[in-house]
Amino acid sequence: MQEFSPLDGAILIDKPAGPTSHDVVDAIRRKFSIKKVGHCGTLDPNATGLLIIVLGRGTKLSEKLMGDDKVYEGVIQFGVATDSYDADGEIIETKPVPPLTAEQLNEAAAVFIGDLMQTPPMVSAIKKDGVPLYKLARQGIEVAREPRLVHIYNFRFRNYEPPLGQFRIACTKGTYVRSIAHELGQKLGCGAHLAALRRVTSGKFDVADATRLDDVLKLTATELEKKVIPFLKLAAT
Repeated sequence: MQEFSPLDGAILIDKPAGPTSHDVVDAIRRKFSIKKVGHCGTLDPNATGLLIIVLGRGTKLSEKLMGDDKVYEGVIQFGVATDSYDADGEIIETKPVPPLTAEQLNEAAAVFIGDLMQTPPMVSAIKKDGVPLYKLARQGIEVAREPRLVHIYNFRFRNYEPPLGQFRIACTKGTYVRSIAHELGQKLGCGAHLAALRRVTSGKFDVADATRLDDVLKLTATELEKKVIPFLKLAAT
């Protein structure tokens, strides 16, 4: 049987707002001098929450883990639309927000549940001829994007205090939650953008079991080993 090292597997990181998913990978690679490090599902810089980091031979399972369903919690701000569909973008439109309740928001959100053909936003990491779309967007260039089939299992608002709605959404991999926020705002006629997003689960893994990035970077290599989900256990999930 193939032998695995204590660092062949994955660790669960609770990503803070600010760094990109790739920044997290680089920080762990440098701190622990691990050659092969990857992540399973990009989080936008200002998004927080569960980021699965694969180490060593664990990187062979990245595609498998990336394909798992996800659950997010977040906040949508109504009345303000941005070019990136989230709080990082430039404001492109502001409109009065009609009187709304959480129940009315849930009625509107129900339209998104099920199979959905979703066109990726221009401000995204998807590449066109090797160039990330967000770089083209910064140059004012817009290109055609192929719609992708995603599935929304559940999408509900827990609270609404104008103009902010707190929601929870369960979806398949590759779903752009900020696109859903934008489209919901369009349907309601007032515009909207994703003000905050936190990934709480990915497959069988939960952010409650994750470790803050700053705390991981304070560990010794021996302490890190104790937090690694071993390759064989990971492969069986």
